[in-house]
Amino acid sequence: MSVDVVYETHSTSVDNELGIATGWLEGALSDTGKQQAQRLGGRRRDDGLTVVFTSDLRRAVETAEIAFAASPIPIERDPRLRECNYGALNGMPRAQLETERARRLDDPFPGGESWRQAVERVAGFLDELRRSHDGQRVLIIGHVATRWALDHVVGGVPLEALIDASFEWREGWEYELRG
Repeated sequence: MSVDVVYETHSTSVDNELGIATGWLEGALSDTGKQQAQRLGGRRRDDGLTVVFTSDLRRAVETAEIAFAASPIPIERDPRLRECNYGALNGMPRAQLETERARRLDDPFPGGESWRQAVERVAGFLDELRRSHDGQRVLIIGHVATRWALDHVVGGVPLEALIDASFEWREGWEYELRG
């Protein structure tokens, strides 16, 4: 029993360009992000995907809708794929997130969740995906918490190692969920 998972981060948002850590705020794609989403579709439309799962936050949904416009591949939104909830700090400057990140591994953001809680939320989605999509190739469009959950659950990478790792964008990550 296994599922081939392709992970892509949502395309560049206006908040990304402004240095804002959006968290659970909706966010919207910038012009650059819209072009990136079109290129994502070009890369993945004929990649053997059976379904696209996306966070239900606007910036991820918009990425999926642009990438797979006029495609027969279904798009399913799931709130478990959201970014970490920064609570009262949703929308904080990115520099502030960088200083908060390590201390929020287990200590929730005020009115929000910890990184570990966010990863556990996504892990629940992955567990269900493993059972419901055996033998399929799927795409997940999400956020940092989504990718960390994949690295942690599939790759066995400790969250303590991920919390300080720098992010380098690339054209997708591939994982195999085994049952």
